[in-house]
Amino acid sequence: MTEDFKAGARDSIGVLLGLVPFALVFGIAADSAGLSTIQTVVMSAGIFAGTAQLVTVELIAANAGLAIIVVTGIVINLRMLMYSASIAPHFTEYGQRTRAVLAYFLTDHVYAMSIAEYAEEARSRNKRLYYLGLGVSIWLVWVATTVVGYVLGAGIPDSLNLMFAIPLVFLAILVPAIEDAPQVVAALASAVVAIAAAYAVAEFGLPQGLDLLIAAAVGIVAGVTAEEVTAR
Repeated sequence: MTEDFKAGARDSIGVLLGLVPFALVFGIAADSAGLSTIQTVVMSAGIFAGTAQLVTVELIAANAGLAIIVVTGIVINLRMLMYSASIAPHFTEYGQRTRAVLAYFLTDHVYAMSIAEYAEEARSRNKRLYYLGLGVSIWLVWVATTVVGYVLGAGIPDSLNLMFAIPLVFLAILVPAIEDAPQVVAALASAVVAIAAAYAVAEFGLPQGLDLLIAAAVGIVAGVTAEEVTAR
């Protein structure tokens, strides 16, 4: 059965090659935002969600309110509810504690690779061990590389202000993911609203981070609407 755990760890290697630069950017951004080493490690180990962590760091750097930061993180990670509902039938034989541990390691990559593996009916892997092989490997590298990024960031002069790397990372993730017209509509709508809302936040003294929530909400509505219109 340990072979199934090792198989998951081996399959994670391809993901890790793309994850390492992401984790490095987060570590550097966390240092630029003024977080301590302990705070950075706790965030990576506790939240374990790259996109949410980067947005959180950006909001912290912008002195956003706690409520805005928490709500934004929750909104960004709402997709995990869908992942959970999809993958839960494969773990019904386990108790609540085991499922809670498995839920902790749920990420985009772990979900996608596990579901793909479970679809291969010819293989008789232990689903739990394969899943943990993926999740634990990704978690260890994510946390360790975050620390490396933080150390690197500490050696970079404050005058360089590397927080600009965060939107660049998001663009690198977003652009390849846009594949159809509704997604284009969602991206454009949220971009336009984000710019307008950011101006409103700065001009009228609204809570920092509110622009991101408004843009996300408008983008979702625009994307869903465009999809319904396309379907008709």
